[in-house]
Amino acid sequence: MINYVSEKIGIEIGGPSNIFRSLIPVYSKAKRVDGVNFSNSTIWEGKIQAGKTYQYLPNTFGHQFISDGTDLKEIEAETYEFLLSSDCLEHIANPIKALLEWKRILKSNHLMLLVLPNKVSNFDHQREFTSFQHIVDDYNNLVDESDMTHLREILSLHDLSKDPVAGNFQQFAVRSLDNLNNRCLHHHVFSENLIRNMLDAIGLKIISIEETHTSFVTIAMKN
Repeated sequence: MINYVSEKIGIEIGGPSNIFRSLIPVYSKAKRVDGVNFSNSTIWEGKIQAGKTYQYLPNTFGHQFISDGTDLKEIEAETYEFLLSSDCLEHIANPIKALLEWKRILKSNHLMLLVLPNKVSNFDHQREFTSFQHIVDDYNNLVDESDMTHLREILSLHDLSKDPVAGNFQQFAVRSLDNLNNRCLHHHVFSENLIRNMLDAIGLKIISIEETHTSFVTIAMKN
């Protein structure tokens, strides 16, 4: 993947991400990386603005889009030569809707690199893996980012000892109730099988899925 992105123009959904500077250093190889964030103010990035402000390396900028990951209407179909996303899809209530948008803006015969959290190492470890049928139902039922279906489960099973920035239970509950504005909740818990089923369902060819203690690293191609 690192050599593949050499001199190519790509886009990242929900970044920038340290993993693409270090463990998978695609930023340094790419010709340019643009970025998408859901708001001009996020917990992760602070204040951001649209335009040539997406700083993924020191003194290196791409175009910053302010858009929901499920609605990228500002971007024409088949614009980008690769697509990146790290620790983002779990924050989206309708993953298939998002993935279809990501596929739409990716050129044919080009690659998507997805990094999703492995629950064994994080605050979701007490939750069950989400079923593929649930993901399909969310898509068919037109679930949007206001969805709070999983709130009771999250409040009950979220391991705050592994999420110190969330504060105590009361602070975490208040933040969770405001999820439409902050997008901190992990709506779904992903397994390798779920990732495979989602990508198969939208017609992406899976090149590889690597499971680490912290992540599932997936490379898929749009045919």
